[in-house]
Amino acid sequence: MADPTIIELAKTVADNNTAMTTAVNMVWTLVGGFLVMFMMAGFALLETGLTRAKNSAHTMAMNLFVYPLGILAFWAVGYAIMYGGVGPLGTFGGDPTLNKQFVLTLAGKEFGLFGYKGWFLTGVDLFTPAVATMFLFQFVFMDAAATIPTGAMAERWKFTSFIIFSLVVTSVIYPLYGNWVWGGGWLSMLGKNFGLGHGHVDFAGSSVVHMTGGVMALVGAKLLGPRVGKYGPDGSVRPIPAHNVSQVVLGTMVLGFGWFGFNSASTLAGTDSRIAIVAVNTLLASGAGGVAAYLVTKAKFGTADITMICNGVLAGLVAITAPCAFVGAPFAVLIGAVAGILVVLAALFVEKTLKIDDPVGAVAVHGVNGAWGVLSLGLFANGTYGADLNGVAGNVRGLLYGDAGQFVAQVIGTVTNVVFVGAAAWITLTVIGKVLKGNRVSTEVEIEGLDASEIGVHGYTSEPLVHAPSGGSSARSGAGVMAEVAGR
Repeated sequence: MADPTIIELAKTVADNNTAMTTAVNMVWTLVGGFLVMFMMAGFALLETGLTRAKNSAHTMAMNLFVYPLGILAFWAVGYAIMYGGVGPLGTFGGDPTLNKQFVLTLAGKEFGLFGYKGWFLTGVDLFTPAVATMFLFQFVFMDAAATIPTGAMAERWKFTSFIIFSLVVTSVIYPLYGNWVWGGGWLSMLGKNFGLGHGHVDFAGSSVVHMTGGVMALVGAKLLGPRVGKYGPDGSVRPIPAHNVSQVVLGTMVLGFGWFGFNSASTLAGTDSRIAIVAVNTLLASGAGGVAAYLVTKAKFGTADITMICNGVLAGLVAITAPCAFVGAPFAVLIGAVAGILVVLAALFVEKTLKIDDPVGAVAVHGVNGAWGVLSLGLFANGTYGADLNGVAGNVRGLLYGDAGQFVAQVIGTVTNVVFVGAAAWITLTVIGKVLKGNRVSTEVEIEGLDASEIGVHGYTSEPLVHAPSGGSSARSGAGVMAEVAGR
């Protein structure tokens, strides 16, 4: 047998290197996905701690059950809609399996609307390692978005309504907007079609994940109305304190840890050295957000507010999620600091001016700062990263670095999110409300607490279990428990 030629040896080495690179990228992306999945524990702790003890099992149940619901809905429908036409997955060996995108051609321009390949991940020719890697990673992102409304709508949302709404979100609403930004859809093509920078760019999900969740939270909390006792007859705000601040702080720490997977692994390549810059920018923005929130609350109220500091840290993380790969360290600090200020002001505006009761501040953290994050990319992207992104030559540059079109694309993507996600959430919840005769539990159940009637068990077993009979009536008198509403 003849010895291999130099050309044959070179080809073998190149093939081995490619296979190794692909494997490293897949492992890195999967590990990042595992970290993002752990963020679900952070969401559950944070939201449950910020609400009242009598609803703790219900709030935990929503945070848990959105996970298995989302797995099946995204597997069956959502993934195909979002990524069915994404094209070759370059960092995973150029796998061309997902190649079916529904496209409208108008005035010679192509507008991708949704994918249509990958239903149920069926077929050995479809269920490749590359497709499986992307499925897991994108699922945990979707699950984060679907979890956000549970906090804003906590303490009065029917569990059945939550289930149906979550199925629609994970199978249709989130995947559609996700396709437009990350799946080769029309928002990503604003640069190629109209010269607007690199199209709407969102590195790790300020708009796709957080703003989507925040807009749904705003619509849902508005439709449900405030919790009983939240506002006085004159419209004054009555505080309803968190029942477990330790849970809130622990949840924030868990989320902050998982966020390194959220942002850094969005390179989809363990061989991309930009990971380090992404991680440090993530760290800096979270710190700036927490400090800024402390300074604002100290100035306004004369004392520190630990729950608002937690939300400031999270707001900084939300805001840096879109621009983390494209900005320098000073701008990462600025983005986080602005987010820490915005989260306090937005929470007060939502509660006092709009009269929307958001128990965990989800609208301010995820909605407002999700928007700030994608807009800040359009302002501060410095042109050091993003070569050929979305089919546009050169790196991504924001307004301050000479590309006003990039900022316009970010604005278009932000407005689209508000209009589409807001309308879709409103329609979905309205239809569910008609079918179920309301999305909200009865006043009697709400006052007693949702744990017993909706979940069948109290979150804390030291409390006596009182099952409300059908119809929502309680063995305790309404007058007796009404007095407990504002403080319990």
